[in-house]
Amino acid sequence: MAEPVEVFRAALLDGVAHGFLGRRGGVSQGLVAGLNAGLGAGDDDAAVTSNRALAVEAVCPGAQLVTVYQVHSADCVTALQPWPQANRPQADALVTDRPGLVLGVVTADCAPVLLADRAAGVVGAAHAGWKGAIGGVTDSTITAMEALGAQRERIVAAIGPCIAQASYEVDDTFRQRFCQAAPGNERFFAAGRAGHWHFDLEGYVAARLDDAEIGGVERLGRDTYPDAERFFSFRRATHRGEPSYGRQISLIGL
Repeated sequence: MAEPVEVFRAALLDGVAHGFLGRRGGVSQGLVAGLNAGLGAGDDDAAVTSNRALAVEAVCPGAQLVTVYQVHSADCVTALQPWPQANRPQADALVTDRPGLVLGVVTADCAPVLLADRAAGVVGAAHAGWKGAIGGVTDSTITAMEALGAQRERIVAAIGPCIAQASYEVDDTFRQRFCQAAPGNERFFAAGRAGHWHFDLEGYVAARLDDAEIGGVERLGRDTYPDAERFFSFRRATHRGEPSYGRQISLIGL
């Protein structure tokens, strides 16, 4: 019997069709075994298509999936209808107010962020790696939601499974980039071995959302790096010398 799709949900998004998915319950095989949703993982395209369909069915049955070509930017686009897979816009966040669409972002250590204003009927999804996070991808998403009628104080957001501080070692140059960007960013770094630090990506993304003065922020607090049975991880695959890695998908819809 096939393993069921595992879905993680946020209390703040209760009543909104959403889910952060891991690797359990898919049809992919080999290094990306499970629910790999990444087209760039060297997986069979048919398997990825099946996995994405399984994910949508688990979160928002009958909806049409809309994704973007992720490039670690701060760019957000508005989805009014599905676009052809081959013509996906290059961006790292998307928003919609259209029932029947489900927005998806894929991650493999980066932070997936799902947002909603229930009263306005507006939702958003963002892929926040460190580049997108420091560049303001969550701010772009909130602004795009407001353009559709959302109100900042009503927007709630949840940060899904991503690499945790204990697992995310960076060097001095990385830390300096953040510390020069804004006062107080030092608090997201814990000292490690000589010349290295541990970066709190989830904490940083949460702080950016808090600074945007939205209605609430929830952290799921799940580390993708050590939990190989549940999550894909770029950094884990790199440390193991593996030639490929899968991506999990996070979804939100109306």
